[in-house]
Amino acid sequence: MAALRRAFGAVRAAFASAPRLAAPALVGLLMLQPLQPVHAALFEDDEARRAILDLRARVTQSEEQQRARLAELTQTNARLLEQVATLQRSLLELNSQIEGLRGELAGLRGGNEVMQREVAELQKRQRDLGQAVDERLRRFEPVRVSLDGQEFSAEPEERKGYEEALALLRAGEFDKAAPALAAFLRRYPTSGYAPAARFWLGNAQYARRDYKEAIGSFRTFVTAAPEHPRAPEALLALANSQAEMKDTKAARKTIEELMKTYPKSEAAQAGKDRLASLR
Repeated sequence: MAALRRAFGAVRAAFASAPRLAAPALVGLLMLQPLQPVHAALFEDDEARRAILDLRARVTQSEEQQRARLAELTQTNARLLEQVATLQRSLLELNSQIEGLRGELAGLRGGNEVMQREVAELQKRQRDLGQAVDERLRRFEPVRVSLDGQEFSAEPEERKGYEEALALLRAGEFDKAAPALAAFLRRYPTSGYAPAARFWLGNAQYARRDYKEAIGSFRTFVTAAPEHPRAPEALLALANSQAEMKDTKAARKTIEELMKTYPKSEAAQAGKDRLASLR
């Protein structure tokens, strides 16, 4: 293209410098100019055009590839965003489940504490019940008793009743001791304590000057337990009760019975002295 421009420039110069030349001369002049450079310029321009077209094609292809890549990246980004959103929802659900499990665990712990307290209370009740049962069994379990040289078995309540009544007698509360001993004999008529209870009942009655009742108690005692160690004392107490009743004859007869039945007893010696005073 540049060579063509130079050729046209030479022609213009020739016209300007030789206006009077004939046309054939000008034509010859033009023919004398070399044409090969013009052809080369035209050839170079075609190559440039093809290069430009090729460059434009490559640019267009690159732009299309970039647009395709951008579209692919956009889709990938959308998928990633969707995955992130899904993960976020999953995390929220997981957190919710964790909070629910924490609540259930707290409830289980609370229930476990309540259960432990209930178990402890049940164990305490069981121990208390066991102790109560053992105590009741001890109350009903017979115990071995030795009294006035005699041994026998007695229930705990039976023993307690006798000792409480005897404690009243020892305290000098004869008005309470006599009913207590009588009640004991009604409740435990065959008790091993019965002979002793009857003997002390007679003494309580004598102390409260209920001589008639005392005579009955002492006579019943001697009749039921003639071998009892206190039988001699009971006969002497019987004679004294009869004497208080002004029944001297009966009193003398009872003392004679005492001296005959239990001649070596201390009560018999005391009865002998008492017999001398009876008139």
